[in-house]
Amino acid sequence: MSSFYKGKRTRNIYNPDDSKPFKLSRSKIDRFIECPRCFYLDRRLGVDRPPGFPFNLNSAVDSLLKNEFDAIRIKNAQHPFLLEKNIDARPAQHEKLDKWRENFVGIQYHHEETNLIITGAIDDLWQNSKHEYIVVDYKSTAKKGRIEALDQGWHAGYKRQMEIYQWLLRKNNLLVSDTGYFLYANGITDRPSFDARLEFDMTIISYEGHDDWIDGTIEEIYGCLNKDFIPKSSSNCDYCCYQKAIDSVIF
Repeated sequence: MSSFYKGKRTRNIYNPDDSKPFKLSRSKIDRFIECPRCFYLDRRLGVDRPPGFPFNLNSAVDSLLKNEFDAIRIKNAQHPFLLEKNIDARPAQHEKLDKWRENFVGIQYHHEETNLIITGAIDDLWQNSKHEYIVVDYKSTAKKGRIEALDQGWHAGYKRQMEIYQWLLRKNNLLVSDTGYFLYANGITDRPSFDARLEFDMTIISYEGHDDWIDGTIEEIYGCLNKDFIPKSSSNCDYCCYQKAIDSVIF
C-alpha cells in the first residue's frame, strides 16, 4: 500500500446511501472553497491533508481571553477595553455559550434540504444595546506593526469564518448583528529581554458580515459529496500542486 493511503480513515466519511444526517464543520466548508478535490478526498474517501503542528500558544491566548471576558460576563459589566474603544457591546450571557464554544460540538443547524448538519465552535458572544448578538473571534500572532485591517489575501478565510458563525446563530433564531469583531493579540518582539513574559498589543477590527453565499455553497458541497468521481483541484491549491510535482518527478 502506498504512503498516500496510510492515513486513510473509515469514520466520518460521507455515504450517499446513508439516510443519517452528516456533520460538516465550518472548517470543512472552507476546505471545499479552497479546493473541491482535497475536500472530496477527505470527506468522501477518508484521505485528509497532512496534519499541521498544533498552535499551542495561540490556544493559550484564546483560553486566557475567554477567562478574562467570562469574569466580566459574570458581573454583567462592560469590559474596560470596549469602553476605551467606545464599542456598544458587553459580554453576552447565554445558557448555551459553553456548548457553542466546545470543539467538535459548537453551534449546529440541520440543513434539511441536503441533510447536512453544519457546525462551528465560536470564541465569544457579545451583545449590544439593541439586544443583538455579536460574533467575536480571537486571533493571535506575532508580526511587526499594528494589526488594524483584514487586508491580506488569506484574511478571506477569517471573514468567511465570521459569516458562517453569524449564519448559524441566525438559524438558531437569535437576533444577530451584521457587525462582528476580531480581537487581535499581536506579540511584541522588540523588548530588550524575555524575562519569562510575553506581552501583546491588542487591537480590535470590526467586520460587516454577508452570509447570503452560505446556502448556495452548502448545495454545491452536497452535489460534490454525491459525485462518483474525484473533482478537479483548485489551481492555487498548494497541496495538489505539491502532489502533481511529485508525480511528475517519480513517474
